[in-house]
Amino acid sequence: MTMYNHTQSQALPRALYTAEQVKALDQAAINELGIPGIKLMKRAGRAAFERLLQHWPETDSLTVYCGGGNNAGDGYVVAALAAQKRIAVDIVQLADPEKLPADAYTAYQFARQEGVIMAPFQEHGAIAGEVVVDGLLGIGASGAPRGDYAAAIRQINEAGKPVLALDIPSGLCADSGHAEDAVKADVTVCFIGLKRGLLTARGPKLCGRLYYHDLACAEVCNKLPAGVERIQSAELLARLPAREADAHKGRFGHVLVVGGDYGFAGAALLSAESAARCGAGLVSVATRAEHISAIISRRPELMAHAVVSGQELEPLLEKATVVVIGPGLGRSPWSEQLLQKAADYSAEHHIPMVMDADALNMLAEGRVLEGARDNWVLTPHPGEAARLLKSDIPSIENDRFESVAQLQQRYGGAVLLKGAGSLICCNQAAIGLASVGNPGMATAGMGDVLSGVIAALIAQGMSVGDACRLGVCLHGDAGDLAADEFGQRGMLAADLIPYLAELLAES
Repeated sequence: MTMYNHTQSQALPRALYTAEQVKALDQAAINELGIPGIKLMKRAGRAAFERLLQHWPETDSLTVYCGGGNNAGDGYVVAALAAQKRIAVDIVQLADPEKLPADAYTAYQFARQEGVIMAPFQEHGAIAGEVVVDGLLGIGASGAPRGDYAAAIRQINEAGKPVLALDIPSGLCADSGHAEDAVKADVTVCFIGLKRGLLTARGPKLCGRLYYHDLACAEVCNKLPAGVERIQSAELLARLPAREADAHKGRFGHVLVVGGDYGFAGAALLSAESAARCGAGLVSVATRAEHISAIISRRPELMAHAVVSGQELEPLLEKATVVVIGPGLGRSPWSEQLLQKAADYSAEHHIPMVMDADALNMLAEGRVLEGARDNWVLTPHPGEAARLLKSDIPSIENDRFESVAQLQQRYGGAVLLKGAGSLICCNQAAIGLASVGNPGMATAGMGDVLSGVIAALIAQGMSVGDACRLGVCLHGDAGDLAADEFGQRGMLAADLIPYLAELLAES
């Protein structure tokens, strides 16, 4: 699940780039479109300044932090434009302006001509402006900020004043979203190419409200393929097969949910009910005998079966179009036996399978038939991903893009790495990033709901990759609708289920 809802996603481009790719876009704009670098810089500064005024229209004073690169040049332009508007502005400098790149130095002279007050950074100084503009470090910076830059970032964050970041919050890795010490912005304005690190890992938290401006360079952006793309439900819904007038339930697949060990019946129920609400023709649950009456009383449309062994599971597998295994599965001998039977049957008979929770943990421990498969979906959170890759959570989160690619290469099929900016990797397609959802979805049962959604879409004829992508988007969109009604803090996983049906009503 994704964990934020600050991005102005409808206005953001689909393609997401690395820092090196964005540098190539900059050069293409200069060389192919004939736009001088200083003109691009002034466009960026103006776009940022206009956004600043939209968010804080009563601003009387600004403090702009400028480093030693082109990001500082954007800051000098913002300061000059503020001075022209008779807004009191001062610049905190962390680098000798005489050593700035040529375009940034021209921007510095622009600010001087407008009479902007400038002074070197002082670690124990106070911030005078009502709003702070972060032009310290751009996409070229690597590693954790050091020295005065680290101190300046702390100073900005501790001031408690509104912050606008130019292109990217200083200290945030444009490629991965990893950050140690970084500016926490309220607004970030990104230029030319949208950096992929802004939308996953720590990016969403540090960016605040994210905006994009192409600086009139869309022509060059369209020429450079991106290895990562934002995905949204609207475009993916068109791939869900339409229902014919003479349709019957047999045409929409049979989802079998395997799970619900002692104490975990609710997980299997959430997954099964979600699958039913998302259009699966038939939904069965294989679980402990003690849970049957509770499941049927909650949702009589489900077919609930008591199973005590893998042998008893096999007749249910024979009827299934897709299997979900993991919700509430647990780690008991019963759990392992059901997992092994389901995994073996799926491999032998080419039945798609969605694996979640403890099914992934047992896969990581080698309790499932080894080898990559093209017809399963793995849905790990960072902890499960770390176990699957024999790694650790910090390593997974330090580069989520590389982590999801490694998972897909090792296990095949479609892999969904959950978290802020969930990532989906399937075969050679671009990695999908879902900028949907909100922090209220950080609660028990959300993953169970998601596994049921994905399974229902596979049952209705979608590929595992498309089902995974659409399922994540629907799940996040439903979470936003539920938050609008219940608020984020009190949201429950079951609250999403009616909204899932609503989102699919017009498809």
